[in-house]
Amino acid sequence: MALDLWMFAALIVFILMGYPVAFTIAGVATAFALMGWWFDVFSINLMGALGQRFFAVMTNPVLTAIPLFVLMGVVLEKSRIAEDLLETMGRLFGAMRGGLGVSVVLVGALLAASTGIVGATVVAMGMIALPAMLRNGYNPRLAAGTVATAGTLGQIIPPSTLLIILAEVMSTSFQQAQYQQGRFSIETISVGQTFAAALVPGFLLVGIYILYILGRAWLIPGDAPAMRERLERVSHSEVFGAVVPPVLLIVAVLGAILGGVASPNEAASVGAVGAILLAGYRRGAPRWLILAGAGALLALAVAAGIAPVRLQRSDTGLVQYLMASGYAVLGLVGIVAVLAALWALMRERLVKPALAQTMIVTAMIFATILMASFFSLVFVGLGGEHRVAAILEALPGGAMGALIFAMLFIFVLGFFLDFVEISVILLPLLIPPLILMGHDPIWLAVLIAVNLQTSFLTPPFGFSLFYLRGAAPPEVTTGMIYQGVAPYIVLQILAIMIIWLMPTIATWLPGAVF
Repeated sequence: MALDLWMFAALIVFILMGYPVAFTIAGVATAFALMGWWFDVFSINLMGALGQRFFAVMTNPVLTAIPLFVLMGVVLEKSRIAEDLLETMGRLFGAMRGGLGVSVVLVGALLAASTGIVGATVVAMGMIALPAMLRNGYNPRLAAGTVATAGTLGQIIPPSTLLIILAEVMSTSFQQAQYQQGRFSIETISVGQTFAAALVPGFLLVGIYILYILGRAWLIPGDAPAMRERLERVSHSEVFGAVVPPVLLIVAVLGAILGGVASPNEAASVGAVGAILLAGYRRGAPRWLILAGAGALLALAVAAGIAPVRLQRSDTGLVQYLMASGYAVLGLVGIVAVLAALWALMRERLVKPALAQTMIVTAMIFATILMASFFSLVFVGLGGEHRVAAILEALPGGAMGALIFAMLFIFVLGFFLDFVEISVILLPLLIPPLILMGHDPIWLAVLIAVNLQTSFLTPPFGFSLFYLRGAAPPEVTTGMIYQGVAPYIVLQILAIMIIWLMPTIATWLPGAVF
């Protein structure tokens, strides 16, 4: 009866009709479970595993990092870090042709690594950078495309929600593939490996975008002229003040993960606390206290890592008690600084909106993941897993043909579905057969991550296009935005081809670090 294929088709149709995604997934799964039970092709007893699957998702230590990273991004977005970065970078590079576009890409990369939230980055740059680019004579299509694309870097440059979800999906699929091979001393894929693998490809995309803007400015000077506005000379202290704090936060978060010092959720909590301190520093908290607190927490983390103290041991002596007292003092200074930062943010009425936005984004992501788990249970029960594997194995070209088909399928679905839906519904079905065919899971994860990034730019449902449409001036039409992102979609496909032909771009750093 092919109920599994009809089930997947029905899901896409109902999502395109505009129904809420999580409820649509649950409704389709329920309807086809009942249909399969009625036609005796689905065992209703499988539904008994649903509670265990939900519990496994909600207690997954990797996924608990998502709300903390979201909070970090929201707090940084409220602290006006984007405005300072854009203004400073614009004055630094604006005197050269294409310089303002280069500034937007660099700011997008910094915001991607510090916030990881595409919507906030695109809206902020759409309201600040896009009008400035238009005032200085930039082609509206180039300006709109640059702003929309720079904002999507938050999905490929770690830390990002996409990479966390993708790491969990890849790890589960990798374990499943090893079980099918009869290997029970299984290996896993960590979030740290995925972050490391995506770092160099993320910088590759930044470099490709910059080369495109500079090349277009050289070939068509009128599309990306030097800034016409009078530029005040930017001082070293201004560059330091705008760039160094977010860079330090990025280094603290990624360094903790890549260095094996902290797990992803621990590093996410470091990022959230660092973002609160940085926001408080910018919004009226005593700067000396914020600096002292940040220094104390950094010293505490380093000292506790080098010389941990365990007072419950029977051989604890005076030195250990003195060290514990010093650690307690450092922790107290850090706590006071965090409280001072929170008080400053509360005076500015920023805490409640930040928490509310974090709750909304987190609830949306987890609702989709939970319902996708329900969907995949029914789909597998209807035989969909074996059908997908059979289709991939029957494709001409062997392992390479199957991968080409999978990448094209993901790219096409990106026109209609969100990256979360593709990651948690489609990828668990596609990845195990591809790994069994011999594809490296780390390399595969990066290829898929760059592919999924294009879903933010592909009309008609690219989220970056919606974000920019809401923030762009009236003279920038929707057609201009679509035309502006088209070259960048081609550049992203070019990046996929480069990573495909040179796998070490994705595999070198995780191999060296882990």
